[in-house]
Formats: sequence, structure tokens, C-alpha cells
Amino acid sequence: MRLRELLLPYLSALLLAGLTPCVSHAGVTSAASSIVIARDFMFGPTALTVAAGSTVTWTNKDDEPHTVVSDSGLFRSAALDTNESFSFRFDKPGTYRYACSIHPRMVGTIVVQ
Repeated sequence: MRLRELLLPYLSALLLAGLTPCVSHAGVTSAASSIVIARDFMFGPTALTVAAGSTVTWTNKDDEPHTVVSDSGLFRSAALDTNESFSFRFDKPGTYRYACSIHPRMVGTIVVQ
């Protein structure tokens, strides 16, 4: 799949939400906010690099509920219905893996620099 096809749903969701991506040339977002979309039983983007102090918001765009659960137990959302969101602020650098506890094949990674 081409990069454009992978990014189009993510960018479209940002525009519909009235947001713009905060991405620097190095691919690291500023210490602000970033969005991960749950759609088609996938998180997108599946990997995201952010600056320490950034808040990541996951929004469910599927018709089925999803959760966002850290492998380390650092964060855990309730079940998110369509258009519901969950946010978490990442203060410490590291690699944070997460999954949907309802659909375990839905996985993602947040890298905090």
C-alpha cells in the first residue's frame, strides 16, 4: 500500500476535526497533541513519534467499540464507541506499546523523545 493511501484517512480525520498535524521535518511532533484514529479494526498511524509532554488522543471511527490499553499498564481507556476519544499525556521518553483489549490484533506504538 502506498504511503498516500495510508495517510489519507488520518489526514482527512484531522481536517474534519478542524485540526492540523503538528509534524516537524524530523517526524517528531511538537509537545502539543497528536491524533490516532481507530478505523477498519486498525490504529492509524500504527507508530507515532512525539516529543515528551505531548498528549495523544485516540478517536474511534469504527462502528464497533475499541479500547486503548498500554502493554505496561500505564494507561487504559474504557470502551470507546463511535466518535468517542481517549487522551493520554506522555511526559517521559520511551517506547509505549498498546492494543485494543477487545480486538488484540489492533496494536500500535508511541515513541516519546
